[in-house]
Amino acid sequence: MDTFLGIDYNIWWFLVFGGVISGYAILDGFDLGAGALHLFLKKEQSRRIALNAIGPVWDGNEVWLVIGGGALFAGFPVAYAAIFSAFYVPFMIFLVGIIWRAVAIEFRSKEPMGWWRKTWDIVYSFASIVIALSLGLMLGNVAYGIPLNAEKEFDGNWLSFFNPFSILVAITTLALFMMHGAIYLTMKTENRLFAKLHILANNFIIFFVLSFVITTLYTLLYIPHLSDFFRENPLGFIIPLLMVLTIANIPRQIKKGKYRYAFISSSVTIALLLIMVALEVFPFLLYSTSDPQNSITIANAASSPKTMKILLIIALIGTPLVAIYTSFVFYTFKGKVKLDEMSY
Repeated sequence: MDTFLGIDYNIWWFLVFGGVISGYAILDGFDLGAGALHLFLKKEQSRRIALNAIGPVWDGNEVWLVIGGGALFAGFPVAYAAIFSAFYVPFMIFLVGIIWRAVAIEFRSKEPMGWWRKTWDIVYSFASIVIALSLGLMLGNVAYGIPLNAEKEFDGNWLSFFNPFSILVAITTLALFMMHGAIYLTMKTENRLFAKLHILANNFIIFFVLSFVITTLYTLLYIPHLSDFFRENPLGFIIPLLMVLTIANIPRQIKKGKYRYAFISSSVTIALLLIMVALEVFPFLLYSTSDPQNSITIANAASSPKTMKILLIIALIGTPLVAIYTSFVFYTFKGKVKLDEMSY
């Protein structure tokens, strides 16, 4: 078996894919959250400031999703084909949300009429909520598993995606993004809008914690196989322990007025949640609920060892470049938002 630094290439690519998806969830998570809470801001100037807070970065954040899709296609083509065909309906809903959200952001400032801007405000917020819920619904179904036949093709109907566990994961994802987005906006605003977002951030922390606790209890009671990894590897409990500490640190930092540290804790929480999901499903990429023998794993879905080796070299060069570019953009647009004639 070909390895790099003693680790199988398939595992390396699983880690790369997981890292890219985590980067996407952290970066696009806050601008989706900002969109989801947009209608809580009542004044026109507040909404413009919130839009311009994500304006320079929201489309760049979505690049990480494209990279994630490319990583899945190149490294695990069997999984790519199965996932994109099985999740056809949720992906279409997700893509429609992406399109309408982009249109709303670009069109809103083109006309001054109040009804025009309020209409696009509703579209922007509703699309952001739909995208967050779609991502959570797909994540929940990947963790829970879907029916696959012997040809590793989806053997169910789209209504089966709306099971209680996946719905709870979807709501938790929305709550997490709204908390993440509210904290980000507190770093970009000041005065009365800042005070409003401070209150919203605390409310969304409560929303997230309640959603997270309910989803965790449901998982332990009704889907015990998702806890197998932690029962068999007691050291793995360090991940949920770290997550509890980072979640607890968020309101602590907000109370101290250190919003940047609260945002870092929120980002780490997202990464740890995805690491937990990865540990629970590994080595499966898509678990078959009808027959585990039909599941798609990192072994039976992988490209050839030579391809994986080349892909790993490309990832080692390309991923840092994208990370540097993203960091440069955030550094360029750091600080509080100021409106001018070029603003949305």
